[in-house]
Amino acid sequence: MNFAVRKRRAPSIIIVSLVDILTILLIFFVVSTTFKKDQPEVQINLPESKTATKAPAELEHAIVTVDETDDIKLDGRPIGVDELERAVRDLSPTRKASLALQADKKASFGTIVKVMDALKLAGVRNLPAFTRE
Repeated sequence: MNFAVRKRRAPSIIIVSLVDILTILLIFFVVSTTFKKDQPEVQINLPESKTATKAPAELEHAIVTVDETDDIKLDGRPIGVDELERAVRDLSPTRKASLALQADKKASFGTIVKVMDALKLAGVRNLPAFTRE
């Protein structure tokens, strides 16, 4: 008997569909990273102001933050009111000159006054506050 011997084909991977999938993934990642916005560390509801002006962004600035639960932060680090004066005195003169206060509108007025008092004792003369237009 004579049997027909078939030649085995080498297995092949169809690359066209893989290229399509990789292209779609590439487009997805490019689009999703383009629309990503920086999220602040703390969500703060700033009060509104009709006379607010946009100040130019400075490279070296310090921000004192008071959130709605009256927690105080200096450049994102939690700090107490009594430690705030010493920490601000230790700042460089350029950072101390550009220091700003960012307080939530639900923060208690007493805490904001204590913070402003500590900053004044630390030698901060001009204290701008962040508001929304």
